[in-house]
Amino acid sequence: MARIRIKWVKSTIGYAKNQHKTIEALGFHKLNNVVEHEATPGIMGMINKVSHLVECSEVES
Repeated sequence: MARIRIKWVKSTIGYAKNQHKTIEALGFHKLNNVVEHEATPGIMGMINKVSHLVECSEVES
């Protein structure tokens, strides 16, 4: 599977609690943090849920 690099770019203040929990579940600890994950359907669903808060790019292997 492809790897995806995700950067958290916008705060969750003012958004629903489930979106804050999704950011935590993706592995973010603070704003402007970057994490990498495999592009599984579960991860892609979480990214889709908080797409307005994160930026995604595919990692070259």
